[in-house]
Amino acid sequence: MATVMIAGAGPTGLMLACELRLAGVEVVIVDRLPGRTGQSRAGGMHPRSMEVLDQRGLLAPFLAAGQPRQFGHFSGLRMDFSGLATRYPHSLMILQASVERLLEERLTELGTQVRWSAEVTGLRQDEQGVTVELGTGDNGTNDLGTGEQLTVDYLVGCDGGRSAVRKLVGIEFPGTPATLNSILGDVELAEPPADWFFEERREHGRFSVFSFEEGWYRVMTTEYDPDVPRETPVELADLRAAIIRVAGTDFGMHSPRWVSRFNDSARQAAKYRQGRVLLAGDAAHIHFPAGGQGLNMGVQDAVNLGWKLALVARGQAPATLLDGYHTERHPVAARVLANTRAQTALGRPDTHTTALREVFAQLIELDTADQQYLSGMISALDIRYPLGDEHPLTGRRVPDFDLKTQAGHSRVFELLHEGRAVLLDLGGHAGLAPTLAGWAGRVELVRAQRAEPTVAVPGLGRCELPRLLLIRPDGYLAWCGPTTEPGDGTGIDLAGLHTALTSNFGPAEQPGQPRTYS
Repeated sequence: MATVMIAGAGPTGLMLACELRLAGVEVVIVDRLPGRTGQSRAGGMHPRSMEVLDQRGLLAPFLAAGQPRQFGHFSGLRMDFSGLATRYPHSLMILQASVERLLEERLTELGTQVRWSAEVTGLRQDEQGVTVELGTGDNGTNDLGTGEQLTVDYLVGCDGGRSAVRKLVGIEFPGTPATLNSILGDVELAEPPADWFFEERREHGRFSVFSFEEGWYRVMTTEYDPDVPRETPVELADLRAAIIRVAGTDFGMHSPRWVSRFNDSARQAAKYRQGRVLLAGDAAHIHFPAGGQGLNMGVQDAVNLGWKLALVARGQAPATLLDGYHTERHPVAARVLANTRAQTALGRPDTHTTALREVFAQLIELDTADQQYLSGMISALDIRYPLGDEHPLTGRRVPDFDLKTQAGHSRVFELLHEGRAVLLDLGGHAGLAPTLAGWAGRVELVRAQRAEPTVAVPGLGRCELPRLLLIRPDGYLAWCGPTTEPGDGTGIDLAGLHTALTSNFGPAEQPGQPRTYS
């Protein structure tokens, strides 16, 4: 029997499935579609998502499939990413279709394949598990008991903004209604703009044209008419008419690959967990795709949830550990919804908004704290989870600094390839191995040397490194020792370390002791 079912085989669901399989958890991943659509959809990755893939040793094929660009944007106002404190100070132009292909290849390597034409049409849960009813794609039935039933320990809805899982479990999805209407098309252009990325605001709206791959372009129009339902069918003729209204030309567009309609409705699930059912990605939050944050946030949801769910599913931690997923990720999405609302407001074509954009543009060009704040937010490098205040790094992602271990030269992200937590000892402390014995297989002790005593952190500048770092599998600092200690190593707080290990990774296991959680 599968331990976890994932509904939805987009980037979020695939990344979560890979994380769980890496941790040895049995997974079934289903999708209501009959197979990959080939639609390009989202078009980029930000620095933190590239770091997440690097933490698992998966980044190289993604870099090969995409194009690095040294900037991000806030409502079309360009921000220079080149100064960000990361090995990847750029965006990566890569289509969602390519992201899905590469993640699915990785999932296949881990021994799991997607079950297509399998739609969640009903569910019920109790203290023992979740019984899920599966129908066949759009022909599925909503009556529990009439289709295939599977019982699993946990169900995760990664099935998009109209999530069947979210609706069936009864989680509210409050938010704000649409204020605009956008049409997007991947097309060929006979008369493209000279710049590969071109965006303008005009009297009747705004439009953008940019090239992902040689020979075709993504064209997007935005008109401030919220009365067009998102479900209204859309074709090339609609995109052509819209861009002529806004830009005065259609750039000679032809041969569409994909045309879609969307708006700026912004909603967020009231809670990310109800019992044994959880939500991630667009099932948990939807927003206007300003700044290209949606795919990135979903992948990072998956990596935050994956290690927690694996520990609980393996019986090594109590189910209350899953509450931390909502506590940590719900505020992240709330901030993204807020900044995308701000970006749509900043894009309106009136005179007052134009004046406001000019002020924003000047602040960004000055390379001030304003740009650092915006670039840290869009890139997701500045996220800090509420994990304590022992050190400015606590709760933040640990930078990928270079190390020297007994095995040779390494770096922080290489230590995380297996998806396990790491206790990184930079101070030569004695007595750590016995403390960690109860968490064998969950936390790995690594002794290393670091030449630089400080590290660059987005939003902080340079800060002094602690001598002992407890790094979670998702790369965030759960706990740390002091930055300076007596030469004999007596400065370590073993009681504090024990508490951090227990609260983050479950209680210590004693030889022969049965697991008490399920």
